[in-house]
Amino acid sequence: MNEGPEAPLSGQGALPEPGSRPDIQRLKPGAVGLFGVVFMAVATAAPITAMTGNVPPSVAFGNGIYAPGGYVIATVVLSVFAVGYVAMARHITTTGAFYGYISQGLGRIVGMASGLLAVVAYMVFEASLVGLVASFVQSTFSSQLHIHVPWLPVAALVIIFNSVLAYFDINFAVKVLGVLMLGEVLALGGMAVSVLVHGGGPNGIALQTINPFKALHGVNPGFALFFAFWSWVGFESTAMYGEESRNPRRIIPIATLVSVIGIGLFYVFVSWMAIGGNGLAQSVRIAKSDPFGLIFNPLGEYVGPWAVHIASWLMITGSFACGLAFHNCAARYLYAIGREGIINKRLGRTHRRYHSPYVASLTQSVVTGILVLGFAAFHQDPYGSLYALCAILGTGMILLVQALCSFAVIGYYRTHHREARHWFTTLVAPLLGGTAMLGVIFLLFKNIDAAAGAAAGTPFFKAIPWTIVAVAVLGIALALHLRRHRPETYAILGHIVLSDTEVDRVSGSGAVGETAPLEGGGQAGRRDALEGCGDHD
Repeated sequence: MNEGPEAPLSGQGALPEPGSRPDIQRLKPGAVGLFGVVFMAVATAAPITAMTGNVPPSVAFGNGIYAPGGYVIATVVLSVFAVGYVAMARHITTTGAFYGYISQGLGRIVGMASGLLAVVAYMVFEASLVGLVASFVQSTFSSQLHIHVPWLPVAALVIIFNSVLAYFDINFAVKVLGVLMLGEVLALGGMAVSVLVHGGGPNGIALQTINPFKALHGVNPGFALFFAFWSWVGFESTAMYGEESRNPRRIIPIATLVSVIGIGLFYVFVSWMAIGGNGLAQSVRIAKSDPFGLIFNPLGEYVGPWAVHIASWLMITGSFACGLAFHNCAARYLYAIGREGIINKRLGRTHRRYHSPYVASLTQSVVTGILVLGFAAFHQDPYGSLYALCAILGTGMILLVQALCSFAVIGYYRTHHREARHWFTTLVAPLLGGTAMLGVIFLLFKNIDAAAGAAAGTPFFKAIPWTIVAVAVLGIALALHLRRHRPETYAILGHIVLSDTEVDRVSGSGAVGETAPLEGGGQAGRRDALEGCGDHD
């Protein structure tokens, strides 16, 4: 082990000439278990933010009291998507996740475009959550403490806290996220259980509200379905912790399915009981006049007024947890690209003691700070502009990457692991999942003006689709440039993964201490370390 500021890894890429492989530094192997990965994934979904922010507009302007049925549809569709996603996770373990999967399934050029889209998406997601936390702090301090707090200093503190927590061992962040997530889950779950125990509200147990077929009716069911799918953004982050988990080929698939299905069942239950607690006749009116009241009114009535006060603070902590989780996602994608030497190799450095991607993390903090200052300089609202617009931009990018990832599953299994092919898990499920993701993208852009609200008239809003196209084109151009001028770098785009030998070592020992190099040396070692490396261009 190196005694310098960082810990090196003799990780291996598919380099064309012996001796030309890069010096790759490892994240901490065997650092997190199943619950840790699930905590990170659920934190990015931010249940309390999803329920208080996405259910009210769905009820008010989408499919009305049948919004819970929309969450049933989203649960089923995303579960099908997850089947293909975990099929890749069973054979490829890489921090790059989408970037690695798509590079090996659809080729390095499409993979590079997807990698940049994912990087930018997670970058702007953190900025959006910084704005959301700042907005919640403002409103909560004003309503409960009668203190006016300017949002920009709060945003600065959030960025600093995220950076500090991400600097240390990943277990530190997992513990913080676990505590914060538990609070919001208990608040929402407590409300839902209390309504159920009291008979389901004024109209009793209204089973019709969870009927997925009725969710396709209403003023604008497409609008509601988009908000339902939006509530899951971040669950896919499970795969990027593969290199740090104790048994990645087992833990990542389980964590992904638990996150998707668990979050879905929870969303359905909470939204169902919230509408029931308010009453079927009153829910649409309340969602329009007092959006937070759709969740908080039954919380106060069936649990107690004290619970509403606590829930207001939990919205702050829950949003902070979500932002921290997205910070970790962005840092790991920057690290994955950095260790390949694509942009700046220093992004691929890991801390000597904590094995965290500290350079990538600090870079992400700087980028987030610039984004926040940019919105502040133009006097934009932290909630209506910073949160809404950055979230929409990031969601559009991630949905596109998810669609490509589904099709990459099909491409990968056409040429790899013939013994593991299955008509459903490696063909039908990813085909249905990818097609569904394209449908959600359509819903996003069909309802993008309504989703942006008052910010729909801003230049940033109008630039969203062009920004997505520009990032994708930049990724394609970069890959083509590397293929022509730096073939040794092009050869490893998205192809640095844990070998079977290394996965078995971590899985068997549950190591949580020193890093260890991947097995193999020279050209043969590079092939071993690149299990699943294809010949796609």
